[in-house]
Amino acid sequence: MDSALAVHRLHFAFTVTFHYLFPQLTMGLAPLIVACKLLARARRDETYNEAARLLGKVFAVSFVFGVVTGIPMEFQFGTNWARFSRFAGGVIGQTLAMEGMFAFFLESSFLGLFLFGEKRLSASAHMFAAVAVFVGSWLSGYFIVATDAWMQHPVGYARMADGSVRLDDFWALLLNPWALWQYVHTMGGATVTGAFATAALGAYYKLRGRHDGVANVLVKVGVVAAVLAAGWQLFPSGDGQGQQIAHQQPPTLAAMEGLFRTPPAGAPMLLVGQPNVAEGRIDNAIEIPRMLSFLTYKRWDVQVKGLDAFPAAVWPDNIALLYYSYHVMVGLGTILLAIGGIAFLFLLRRRLLTSRPVLWALLLAAPMPYIANTAGWMTAEIGRQPWLVYGLMRTSEGTSHRVSAGNALFSLLGFMGLYSLLLIIFVLLTAQVIARGPGPSPARPGGP
Repeated sequence: MDSALAVHRLHFAFTVTFHYLFPQLTMGLAPLIVACKLLARARRDETYNEAARLLGKVFAVSFVFGVVTGIPMEFQFGTNWARFSRFAGGVIGQTLAMEGMFAFFLESSFLGLFLFGEKRLSASAHMFAAVAVFVGSWLSGYFIVATDAWMQHPVGYARMADGSVRLDDFWALLLNPWALWQYVHTMGGATVTGAFATAALGAYYKLRGRHDGVANVLVKVGVVAAVLAAGWQLFPSGDGQGQQIAHQQPPTLAAMEGLFRTPPAGAPMLLVGQPNVAEGRIDNAIEIPRMLSFLTYKRWDVQVKGLDAFPAAVWPDNIALLYYSYHVMVGLGTILLAIGGIAFLFLLRRRLLTSRPVLWALLLAAPMPYIANTAGWMTAEIGRQPWLVYGLMRTSEGTSHRVSAGNALFSLLGFMGLYSLLLIIFVLLTAQVIARGPGPSPARPGGP
C-alpha cells in the first residue's frame, strides 16, 4: 500500500470513528426518551417526564457534536476520495442528500420543540415532538446505512460510458437486503449504547444518593432496554447480518473466523486463538466443532470455504485486524448481554436498586458499547477491503491522486488536534448536564 493511500484511509477512519461516538448515543437515547414519555402518560407519574427531560439534554449535547463532526466527514468524499466520488456520486449522492434534506431537518426541528417548547406545548404535542425526534434520528441512520450497504453489496446501478455508475433503480438502492440487515444491526448497537448510558447515569445517581426518583426510572428503563437490545444483536440481527456476509462476501467470513483452510465438512467456530497469517493457521486455538457451519447455514455438516478457496487478490488486506475487531465486538457483546441479564434478574427480584455491586457494574459498563460498536464498524469496513465498492472499484482506485501523503497527513494532524479539543468540551458539557440533574418541571399551558 502506498503512503498516500494509507494516510487517506487513516484520515477517513479517524474522522468517521470519532464522529460515530455521537450519533450512536443520540440514536440510542431517542427510543428511550419516547419510552419514558409513554410511561409518564400511562402511569401518570411526572418522574418519567423528568427522566425524559434529562435524557433529552444529554441527547442535545451529543447531537450538536455529531453535526459538527459529521459535516467534515462528508466533505472528505471530495477532498480525499475524489475519484470515488466521480465514480459513485450518481448513486450514493441520492441517499446522502435525503439524509440531510429529510431526516436531519426533521430531527433538528423537533428537537428544538422538545427541548424549548414544553412550557408552550400540550402534553400530546410534546409527546409528538419526542416521537418526531426519534423518527428523524432513525431515518437519518437508515439513509447513511443504505449508502454504506451499497458499497458492500452494490445493486440498482447502471454503467456509464465514462466508467462511472448511475442510479438505475431507486427502490433497489433503498431496499437493498444488505441495507435492511445492516440497519437493524446498527440500530440495535446504538440502542445498546443508549440503554447502558441511561442505566449508568441512573446507577451514578443511586450510588451518589441523588435524584432518587429519576435514578430509579433511568436504571429500570436502561436495564430493560439493554437486555432487549443486546439480545436483538445476537439474534436475529447479528444472525441476519452474518448470513449476508456468508453469501455475498465469503472471503470476508473466512477471514473474520480465522478459517485459513477449507475443512472437509462441518467448520468449527473459533473461541480463542491468534491468527498466524504468514503460516496460514490459528495459534493456541480453542474451537467448538461444526458450530460455524450450523450458525452460518443451519446445518452441522455444511462445508464453509476457507481463504484457500479464493484468490489472494480478493482476501481482506488486513486479516489480523479484521479477526481481532470481529472477536472484540462479539466478546464485548456477550459481556454486555451478561451484565444486562444479571441486572434484569435483580430487577425482577426487586433487589437491583439496592445492590451496589450491580449498580457499579452498570456504571463501569458504559464505555463498552462504544468499543463494541467501533469494533463492529471496523469489521464491516476492513472486511470489505480491498474493495471500496465491492467487486466494482478497488480502494486504491478511489483516492484523490493529486493530494499527496504529506498534505493528507498535515490535515489529519490538524483534525486530531481540533477533535481532541472538541472531545474535552463535550465531556465538560455532558458532565455539567449530569451534575445539574433533571431540573424542575416546567408549567404547562393552562396550568397554575
